[in-house]
Amino acid sequence: MGSTSFEFLGFALAAVAAFRLSSSPVWRRSVFLIANLVFLGSFVGGPWSLVPLAAFLGFGYAGVALIRRAPARSFLPILAATIAAFVWLKKYAFVPGAWFLPVAYVTVGLSYILFRLLHLMIDTRSGNLPARVGVVSYLNYTLNFTTLVSGPIQPYQEFEKMSGAAAPPLNIFTTAAAVERIVIGLFKANVAALLLSTYHTRAIAALASPEPAVWRVAHAAMIVVYYPFFLYCNFSGYIDIVIGIGRLLGLTLPENFNRPFAADNFITFWNCWHMTLSNWLKTYVYNPLLMSLMRRFPARGLETTWLAVALFVTFFLVGVWHGQTSEFLFFGFLQGFSVSTNRMWQIAMAKRLGNKRFKALSARPWYVAIARGFTFTWFSFTLLWFWSNWGQLRSFQAALSVGQECALWLAMFAAATALLAGWESLRRRMAGFHWDGAPVTQSQYWRVAQGAAAVTIVLLLTLLMNQRAPEIVYKAF
Repeated sequence: MGSTSFEFLGFALAAVAAFRLSSSPVWRRSVFLIANLVFLGSFVGGPWSLVPLAAFLGFGYAGVALIRRAPARSFLPILAATIAAFVWLKKYAFVPGAWFLPVAYVTVGLSYILFRLLHLMIDTRSGNLPARVGVVSYLNYTLNFTTLVSGPIQPYQEFEKMSGAAAPPLNIFTTAAAVERIVIGLFKANVAALLLSTYHTRAIAALASPEPAVWRVAHAAMIVVYYPFFLYCNFSGYIDIVIGIGRLLGLTLPENFNRPFAADNFITFWNCWHMTLSNWLKTYVYNPLLMSLMRRFPARGLETTWLAVALFVTFFLVGVWHGQTSEFLFFGFLQGFSVSTNRMWQIAMAKRLGNKRFKALSARPWYVAIARGFTFTWFSFTLLWFWSNWGQLRSFQAALSVGQECALWLAMFAAATALLAGWESLRRRMAGFHWDGAPVTQSQYWRVAQGAAAVTIVLLLTLLMNQRAPEIVYKAF
């Protein structure tokens, strides 16, 4: 079942209709569990393909129960065993192939399930879970069909609070807001992402053809530029859809994006891109690791070093989590290097100029524009290891000379700096125009027109042109 398909939308609306037949929490939990199991069943290829995932879930539930009974003795072994089982089931490249199961099995949502299990285990050990986790609540939380495939990652405490309460009634305003979010998501994922994916594929094919140098540089630039926007539309469109469905169910799912391409440094970027992943890693990796290093090695002057180490490890794990191959390990290395270097730059500049002068410099429009352009360009560069493999990267490099590659990245940096600055300026100007007492982009007339246009384009492209949207990239994780 495609995560942004009309089939998925029809299934979700049927689940909402059944869910809304009664306001009883028992009915709500039961219908939600059935919907989650039916959705998971849509990925099952045979009777045995679900066994490894079911065993992983069962082990996780038993592990949480054991940690509750004996936290000091059982926590670390169970945590390590859970991570090891995940690495084995995901078939990481550094694990000998002979160790893997020789049959196909369901792994959809496994990475997100891992985060939920680790969260439950860590919070159980620290005493932050309010009560014992029941089987139904556990399954609904780990297999939530709105977040199973690609998140967002929600704390159990928030989910349980909403799922245990009576479903709030729907009214015209909440329904309209939910539908609007779904329509925007459908447009992003089914139209914008489809077009960007098509252009990206064509640019890759064109780069391999014998053409003049200027055209090869142009095709390479399109390859690099299209993908970050494709990934954003693909992933954030899915998030918009499930957030809208969640609102119809009475669930408030966390936001996962906040205008990441407006970020003027790499730290801010990761605070705006896949925010629930960044927040999870900050809570369960960065903060504990930094505190542990500072307590174990409290030497004066080492705080900055431990800060860089904690940042690097945290964002290196971003790459490790995303994939099983060496390309993703290098992607993680680039993320860790980028964030830690960005923080060291901020500290060095604050020492050199003073906090007040550095803040004043960082607020100047020209500095913000350059920093924003550099952040986008660097992120686009790191994504080369996200969507391609070493063979494709060698082909990409072979198509261009060293001088052409330098020209490519300089041109991209200049264009990103100018175009993103222009977009932010236009956005501010648009926000300054008011209609009916509100910014024009927030007025009901604009939003109705925007929604109607999005629906029309989605229907034309998917029904009349018979074009299928690309699968959600993060479904693979």
